[in-house]
Amino acid sequence: MEIASFNVNSIRARTHAVPVWLSEAKPDIVCLQELKTMDADFPSELFEELGYNVALHGQKSYNGVAVLSKLPFEEVNMRLPGDDNDEQARYLEVVVAGKNGPVRVSSIYLPNGNPVMDGDSFSAKYTYKLDWMARLKAHAQTLLTYEEPLILCGDYNVIPSADDVHDASLWAGDALFMPQTHAAFRAITNLGLTSAYEQVDGRPHQYTYWGYQGGARPKNHGIRIDHLLCSAQAIDHLKSVRIDEHVRDREKPSDHVPIIGVFDL
Repeated sequence: MEIASFNVNSIRARTHAVPVWLSEAKPDIVCLQELKTMDADFPSELFEELGYNVALHGQKSYNGVAVLSKLPFEEVNMRLPGDDNDEQARYLEVVVAGKNGPVRVSSIYLPNGNPVMDGDSFSAKYTYKLDWMARLKAHAQTLLTYEEPLILCGDYNVIPSADDVHDASLWAGDALFMPQTHAAFRAITNLGLTSAYEQVDGRPHQYTYWGYQGGARPKNHGIRIDHLLCSAQAIDHLKSVRIDEHVRDREKPSDHVPIIGVFDL
């Protein structure tokens, strides 16, 4: 079972690109982020023609997450628990049937959080990021009690370490690299979740995102912020991970590229 995460940075701007990649890579499950469209305007037929079932949690102009699956959905849950007033479409969770039982997969678009400061205090955006991460931790803790393969896929807007950025000094003070962000991310992984990339690859300076400005891609000035966090029941069946960075070099690409985990599930 190949499970991928891909921040497409507007699905309607990527209808020329995402189906091509899907036809080549043929992942079984794909978690998409930053759709920037309502459910009614999502081009579901493009993906259904490729054999995918589609689950959506969209939002006009901003955010939005989806899961495409060649396997039928046994369960679909929208929204991250913990704040009934949060209207941002950033979390979608599905269950499919694996060879030996249910497999639970989530598509996550974690808040960016910049700017960090508002005067002498943390900004509302950064506070929202930290609060959202605390909610994700609480929900992940619940999901882990199910003792089933769990893969939390997505754009976490977290650079885990200096090995995951071309120049860490340039990111000091950024919400993606703040000490509080690192602490919140560690609190999630310390529950018993393992990064698929770090488990089977772990090479430094391998990136999933290159900005559009300043020749970032040709200079390889990237960051690794797209992650597959796996429960013990999933990581025990992980075979390999790859980052399809060539997708970034195609016509009108997203600033992110897919990361794919191959599991015997």
